[in-house]
Amino acid sequence: MDSGARVGRPKASSRETLAEAACELFLEQGFAATSIVDITRRAGVSRSSFFNYFASKSDILWSGFDERLDVVARSLSDGVEGDAALRSFAEAFAPDSLALGIVNAAIMGIESDLESERARRQLRLSGLIADRLRAPGDDSAAADIDGAARAAAIFSAVWRWAGSGPGTSSLPDEVTAALALVLPR
Repeated sequence: MDSGARVGRPKASSRETLAEAACELFLEQGFAATSIVDITRRAGVSRSSFFNYFASKSDILWSGFDERLDVVARSLSDGVEGDAALRSFAEAFAPDSLALGIVNAAIMGIESDLESERARRQLRLSGLIADRLRAPGDDSAAADIDGAARAAAIFSAVWRWAGSGPGTSSLPDEVTAALALVLPR
């Protein structure tokens, strides 16, 4: 037996390896034409490994964003001041699959998927913010409107950051600038 041959499990798979393989394929053949089998084959992992990291192809694009959204949700529920919690969204958010998808939506054929997934997440963030801002017993629309405006600011910042190209702008700066456009409460 060759002493240099590897025996046992193949190299460990990772979320990043799968995401990179998927994005390459989305750019080459489009999102709809890319199967999970194509992705796992390109990444050199099993189909079950894919599902250890992602529930669907769409999750590949949104997983990093969703992790940051969960950070905001925890910050808001822990009582962190609204805009400080929202600025925490941008901390440690590196260029990822979503930014690539935003910039290459037409090439990947994901314009409508991107729009609907954005709307779903923006609505979730809007509700989280409104719940944090709403005073006990307040049944006015003010917290809902403020939450919607702040959520729109975050999404606008992400799209502007992604569209500016890698290393061109800072997401924390984009978030701060976008939040500054929302009237203080």
